[in-house]
Amino acid sequence: MRYAFAAALLLIAAAAVAEQRTLIHAGVLIDGLGNAPSSERTIVIEGDEIRAVERGFKEPADGDRVIDLSGATVMPGLIDMHVHLASQRNPRSQLERFTMAPTERSLQATTFAEATLMAGFTTVRDLGTIDGVAIAMRRAIEQGWITGPRMFVAGKSIATTGGHADPSNGIRADQMWVPGPGDGVANGPIEARQAVRARYQEGADLIKITATGGVLSEARSGENAQFTVEEIEAIVATARDYGFHVAAHAHGEEGMRRAVLGGVTTIEHGTMMSDDVMALMRERGTYYVPTILAGRFVAEQAEIPGFFFETVREKALAIGPQIQGTFARAYAAGVPIAFGTDSGVSAHGDNWREFVFMVEAGMPALEAITAATSVPARLLGQSGRLGEISSGALADIIAVPGDPLADIELMGKVHFVMQGGVVHRHDR
Repeated sequence: MRYAFAAALLLIAAAAVAEQRTLIHAGVLIDGLGNAPSSERTIVIEGDEIRAVERGFKEPADGDRVIDLSGATVMPGLIDMHVHLASQRNPRSQLERFTMAPTERSLQATTFAEATLMAGFTTVRDLGTIDGVAIAMRRAIEQGWITGPRMFVAGKSIATTGGHADPSNGIRADQMWVPGPGDGVANGPIEARQAVRARYQEGADLIKITATGGVLSEARSGENAQFTVEEIEAIVATARDYGFHVAAHAHGEEGMRRAVLGGVTTIEHGTMMSDDVMALMRERGTYYVPTILAGRFVAEQAEIPGFFFETVREKALAIGPQIQGTFARAYAAGVPIAFGTDSGVSAHGDNWREFVFMVEAGMPALEAITAATSVPARLLGQSGRLGEISSGALADIIAVPGDPLADIELMGKVHFVMQGGVVHRHDR
């Protein structure tokens, strides 16, 4: 009886908090929509939503909570369109495929999720998971069991036999099995459709394919084309049946070209993107998610003896250093760009470094921030809800000291994080 009474009191307290109005006094406001910053704004929040954005610092009414960010730049919660929250690359990663239990991996991943959120990334698109961990994490975050970003999850990436996401890569011959569509391996249009349906069955939100070889898989080529156009068309058409969009990992030009022709929504990495592929992406409206951070990270780690197996090291040295230059060319050519880091290759929580590399390569800071706010929200079908500070949007709000448009490295100094109206960080 005593516990029932205590529970009732907690419910009453929670309801009172939900009804409380919060006023954020923002010294400078970047709305996430690409508009010029505005000074001295009040963001009015009720529950998990923004109700209004008003000029000046609004006086609180009785019962209002005021959060003073008058000395900070306030902006929407950031969105990273390419992460892998279930893992983080280290010299033992290949061995951990066989030594870490899914339960251990899940517990470790909670620290990666929290680091991501505390860095100001309130939403992520997880593009490929191990042991189904990311799908379980999405549910755990939604239920409030753990702290982390809002997740849109691809589940198991789809590959061809021996392709970049074939789970049997790197296993000795007598231990190898023949993975099929349920394992994320598809050959031909029929199996391609089956693989998409298997992702729907496992609870995915979208589809990720590996259209070319990759750097970190135990396979010789990091750039060869690995799907036919017909296979990609079958994946895209089936994905649309389930309301999914398709992201395509691609380093080599031919695999990229096939992916764009096949109708994918985004090209990830895009290392060897040619002028012809750029023109095709502009024509088709295909977005580029560059992941410069991952390229820089693997190139740096490849210089450390023993960090990668030799097969991987050679590819990391060849491919990694090229991505920032490709980004610069793609931006200058007018290719649509959305922010993504491939965190999980690099350390979770360091996602902000991508902003620095984007600005170094010629993108203005405000455009880089917009590429991590309203642009990815649109790709996720969340315009008006995520990636902007406006009436009706979810109250995902972060703040940094000073002016990030003048010093983009301030994106690494997030000191306030609100997600859905709940404050997770406020360094006073």
